[in-house]
Amino acid sequence: MNNMRYRLKNAVISKESGNIGDLISTGLCILAMAAVLISFVDNIRLLEVKSEIDQCSRKYILEMECLGYLPEDKAVSLKSELFNLGLTDISIAGTTMNPVPYGEFIELAISGRLEGKYDINVQRTTTAKN
Repeated sequence: MNNMRYRLKNAVISKESGNIGDLISTGLCILAMAAVLISFVDNIRLLEVKSEIDQCSRKYILEMECLGYLPEDKAVSLKSELFNLGLTDISIAGTTMNPVPYGEFIELAISGRLEGKYDINVQRTTTAKN
């Protein structure tokens, strides 16, 4: 019984020599995983903003189908919504700005920069058929 206590006590409080390489490799793996996680979260955020821009452009192309073009007041409101989503240097060049008959081809072209470093281009065309 005494011998068993002695072995148990030595097993609990004995120190074995360790290897610092194991600790360093574990730390590097945790650091790499943290970097990947941060990058992933940032990319998901950018994809969410792009999705919101696409939804905004869809809303305006549907309005354009009814009107036959993008009126100036709607263009101002579109640019304002895009700016609120974080888009800068907004251009709607190539967009149908003059009235066309119902069923004719219309286009909404949006370009800009997101956070000053990501180029965003959205092309929407009419879904109406003759």
